[in-house]
Amino acid sequence: MDCRVKPGNDENERPGKARVEEKTMAYWLLKTEPDVFSWNDQVKRGAKGEPWTGVRNFTARRYLKEMKKGEHALFYHTGEEKQVVGIAEVIRESYHDPTDEKGVFLAVDVKAVKPFPKPVTLAAIKSEPRLKEMALAKYPRLSVQPVTAQEWKIVCALGGVKD
Repeated sequence: MDCRVKPGNDENERPGKARVEEKTMAYWLLKTEPDVFSWNDQVKRGAKGEPWTGVRNFTARRYLKEMKKGEHALFYHTGEEKQVVGIAEVIRESYHDPTDEKGVFLAVDVKAVKPFPKPVTLAAIKSEPRLKEMALAKYPRLSVQPVTAQEWKIVCALGGVKD
C-alpha cells in the first residue's frame, strides 16, 4: 500500500493536522497492431521504453492523461491475434504526442515488465463470466482502456502471471 500525507482542510481539524490518503494503483490495457509494433519490439526498447503515440480517440486520450508513472498496463495485440501478451509499465506520464501536428492528442512512455507465459485471447476474456463487464469485452475497438483490480487479477491468472 502506498500512502500519501494530505493536509487536513476540515474546519473541525486543527491547522496543520494531516490525514493519510491511500493511493490505489490504476491498471490499463494498451492495444497495438503486432505487425506495426509488437511485444517483442517493446521488449527490445529495454528500460528506456517507448512512447505510446498515435492514439486519436478522445476517450482514449482521457485515459492516457489519467495514467501515472509506475502504473501497469496489459499489452494487447490486435489484428489476427486478439490477445494479451504481456505487462507494461508507465515510465513517463502524459505529454503532447509528437506525432500529432495539431497538438490535441497525448502520449505516455511505457516499458515491458513481463510476458504472459500463456497469452489470453479475447475469446477467453469474453467467455469468462467474471470479465463480462471488462471494457475489452464491451468496447473492443477502444485502444486505451481502464482495467479494474479484479479484472487485472483474473487476466493475469489466466495468463499464468502471478501479479
